[in-house]
Order: sequence, then structure tokens, then C-alpha cells
Amino acid sequence: MENDNPVIYGLEFQTRALSAQTAETDIVRFLVGTQSLKFNNNQVHLVELNEETGNLKTQVFQHSVGEIWSLQASPTESDIFITCYNSLSEEGSCQMKGAIWRFPEIKEYTNDILQLDKLADIDTTPYGTDLKTIAYHPMDSKKVVSVVDNNFVLWDLAEGPQVMVSGTLAGKGQPRFTNGKWNPHNGANQFVTLNDNNVRGWDFRSPANAAWSILSAHSQIIRREFISPRNSFLRDLDFNANRQYFLSTCGDDGYMKFWDIRLPTEPVLSRMEHSHWVWNIRINRFHDQLVLTSSSDSRVILCSIASISSEPFGHMVSAEDETSQNEESCGKKKLEDGLVGRYEEHEDSVYAVEWSSADPWTFASLSYDGRLVLNKVPRKYKYQILL
Repeated sequence: MENDNPVIYGLEFQTRALSAQTAETDIVRFLVGTQSLKFNNNQVHLVELNEETGNLKTQVFQHSVGEIWSLQASPTESDIFITCYNSLSEEGSCQMKGAIWRFPEIKEYTNDILQLDKLADIDTTPYGTDLKTIAYHPMDSKKVVSVVDNNFVLWDLAEGPQVMVSGTLAGKGQPRFTNGKWNPHNGANQFVTLNDNNVRGWDFRSPANAAWSILSAHSQIIRREFISPRNSFLRDLDFNANRQYFLSTCGDDGYMKFWDIRLPTEPVLSRMEHSHWVWNIRINRFHDQLVLTSSSDSRVILCSIASISSEPFGHMVSAEDETSQNEESCGKKKLEDGLVGRYEEHEDSVYAVEWSSADPWTFASLSYDGRLVLNKVPRKYKYQILL
């Protein structure tokens, strides 16, 4: 991809689930899961980008057990991933389930639809019916957390899925989690959940009560562009991998917000770039001033949030050369916060966006109509960061 033109891949079925192939650090690959109403028609697509030519290679795998609502690749094994899917029971009712899968060995990409190897089921039914996600530990592929109803459950996969720790959100009105993600800092002993409009961090060493909370993180919807006035729900969160206490959230009020969990009463920074609900937010792991969001307004937005990043002058400052960097920075203009790119290749709600694990300048977005779009950070801004 010598230019900044998008690369588009169309799927036959509707889609919501997207993951970078995290353990693959040399080749740009993404996994996509489908949501066909005919449960046995569902698929997982492995999409590979040739960065020199901009061409795509794809391989399709059968996921006949049901429609995929979330999908996550293993952090250490490139051929393994987890899906949360809606299946049809023998009684004819729908039920959310989770499973671990392995790709077969692929010598070359073909037009055939291949079979996946199911390694194990993750049975979350003792903890509820509304399974939202199963999230891999950021560094240990033998640990995952499931988020179901008002429970989060830590599983050990080494001896087959076995429960290690579980925690429950108690409260009136039967509160339910909507999403969850590992805190990658301090040995990754914390898991962070979203429910309604609240963010809570839970420590697995004492999971009875939340270690910290951000309450009423996003405001009530009052803008005319939205469907109706109602309470705002949080949709997603992401941690800054390079700044220990900083995380981002997004929600139905159209905002992205950035928080220091040590000072949870007010966001450090807020921006509204979308005109509808924001479904996904992702901070670039390598250049953390780059932040992606996707929305029901059919847009993907790339922003610079340099003012609170670890590299406000365009490159990482290490402890060894902090003094010399500060001297150089005196003559170098600080990068500004603002819009970097607005991407409008989608025609439907964009439910997912992900950075590539192999190339820090490449990202993918996925809309409900089955359109996967691969884009790159504009060269102008890339050079501004690197030089």
C-alpha cells in the first residue's frame, strides 16, 4: 500500500465481530465473524493484506454453531481464537455460548470453505444467559475472563476451562455488564467492566468489591441528532498501553473521553467527533496519540490526542534519554490535538475498529452490512510523528 487509498473487502453476511491476529507481528491479518440468521451458515474470515501491493488474500472457515457476536484472537498463538456466539438450542430457543477454536494449517489460500477445530467450550451458563465477551489476558493465552449478566469469571484454560475467580456486581434492578477489558498494567491483575454508564476496576486478588470506579462517565443524550432522549450507555473502553493510569471510554452520547483512574470525578479530556452512538474506541499501542473510534453514523474517526500521550513531541521519551529529549523538545513544536482523518467508506453502522498488530499505521473497520475496510494513517501525520 504505497498510497493511502482504502482496501475494501465485502462479506456475504452481516457482521459485528473483528479482531486483529494479535500474535502475528510480521503480516497484517484480521479475523471477521459473521451474523447470518441461518445459524449454520456463519463463517470466520481470515483476511491478509499484502502491504507492498495493497492486495488481499482471504480464507473462509465454517462456524456453523451460530452467529458471532464477539471474537478475539489469542495474544500468543496465531492459530487460536475465541468466539461468543448465539446458538439455537434443541428446544428452539437462542442461547449465548463461548468456544475456543483453532485454524487448520494453511499452506495456501483457497476458495474452499474450511472447517475449524473446536478445542473447548467455555460454559458460562451457570453465571447467566447474557454473555457479552470472553477476553484473553493480554500476555497469557491460558487465562480469559467471561462477562455474563452481572458476573465476571476468570478461567484457567491450561487444564481445560476451569473457574479460578469470579466476581459479581450487586445492586438494585438487576444490573448487567455490557463489556469488559483487562487492565494491561501492574501484572494485569485487574479487569475493568462497563455497566450502564459506569466503569469499575476489579482486582482478582480481592474481587468482592471494585478497586476503583468512574460513575456516570457519560452524560444523558439530549441532542436532536439522536433517536430519542434517554440515558447514555457506555459501549467500549481501552487502556493506554504506555501510560499506566489512563483509559478511554465511548458511548451513546457521541463522546470519547479520557480518564486518569486516580482522579475519577472528571475526565482529563473529552471530544465529540460523531453524530451518533460510538461503538468502539482503540488507542494505538505504539503511538498512543492516535485514537480510533467507530460509530452508528457510518464513520470512522482518527484523532490526535497528543496532549495526554506518552509522546507529545512525536516520539517516545525513555528514561535514559529524557534529559536530552527535553532539550531537543524545547525547539520542537508540541503535536496538537485534533482530527487526523474522517473515513466514510461505510454505508452502515460501524461496530468495530482495530489496529493491526503487525503495522502500527494500518487499521481495519467493520460495518454491519459486511464491509471490511483497511486504511492507513495519513503519511503527513505519520512523518510528523516519526521525524
